[in-house]
Amino acid sequence: MAGGLPPLPPQPAGTPWPTWEWPAGPGAAAVPARARLMLDAAFGAESARPLGATHAVVIVQGGRLLTERYAEGFGPDVACRSWSMAKSITQALAGLAAGDGRLDVRAPADAPAWRGADDLRAAITLDHLLRMSSGLAWVEDYSPENPSDVIEMLFGKGADDVAGFAEAAPLARSPGSYFYYSSGTTNIVSACLGRALSARGPAMEAFMRERLFDPLGMTSAMPRFDAAGTFIGSSFCFCTPRDFARFGLLYLRDGIWEGRRLLPEGWVDYARTPTFQQPGAEVDGRYGAHWWLDIAGPGSFSANGYEGQHVVLCPDRDLIIVRHGATPTATQPAVKAWLRDLAAEFS
Repeated sequence: MAGGLPPLPPQPAGTPWPTWEWPAGPGAAAVPARARLMLDAAFGAESARPLGATHAVVIVQGGRLLTERYAEGFGPDVACRSWSMAKSITQALAGLAAGDGRLDVRAPADAPAWRGADDLRAAITLDHLLRMSSGLAWVEDYSPENPSDVIEMLFGKGADDVAGFAEAAPLARSPGSYFYYSSGTTNIVSACLGRALSARGPAMEAFMRERLFDPLGMTSAMPRFDAAGTFIGSSFCFCTPRDFARFGLLYLRDGIWEGRRLLPEGWVDYARTPTFQQPGAEVDGRYGAHWWLDIAGPGSFSANGYEGQHVVLCPDRDLIIVRHGATPTATQPAVKAWLRDLAAEFS
């Protein structure tokens, strides 16, 4: 266990990669009895649901599709919201550019608003941004009745240039000294990526498809861009649950797909290496680099999104759980507990 991280499992010998379709496992009959009861409860009568509305659950183990379940109106071909799961996709895109030598996460971020000679924000690196430790002032609040930078960025005066809106935030703390989850920082990363690749709008989407979505067979992926041509990497990349599972498998396989390395060596370990969080900042869990840690127990890592969207990876069990739904904020701790207990049923 190098560096305290559990090893990532290889694709089992003889198991096809799901580039075109998911190889089937033993089927729902092999799902542990208690796990079946948990799925029944999640998709049960509306009045009895413990997690709010669950739209889809996909469970993959050993690289094979073990079982999946969908609510009425959803299915294998219905794309679901990503919300902040898109942040982990942004991390993958940054990895591709870093592997090409186009980005250096330890270097200062290329943000036009910070280029003044006396601007202390010039010390913010891409690593600070990916670890939610930029020190920029920000209010990440999802309640429309409260002051909220994220709502203003996505749906208000910042919507046409999400990165420009976020870059304008003043520095509140020294970079690297304070953890604060911020969707604005992800969109700054996305804009830096666009500048590094000289790609915006359609050109950036072409890069995303050629280098990430197409190799994995993520044919449903629908990234959204603002008027400035920046991928809104904080929040918007719709995909089917099976395609989110494909993305999860890339990370569970250490960035390798069909025997070919897509993400640079060490990039997945970078994603799951813990970030410094000041006391009290771990209320929502430990954080890596645009991936959450330990949601399903020590060593697990996950892409998490608003309203209970999750791609959960458990290296020790070679397990992926994708969950989509519409869960009220107050109920989301119950979703995390449910995911942890569900993962524990699989050995």
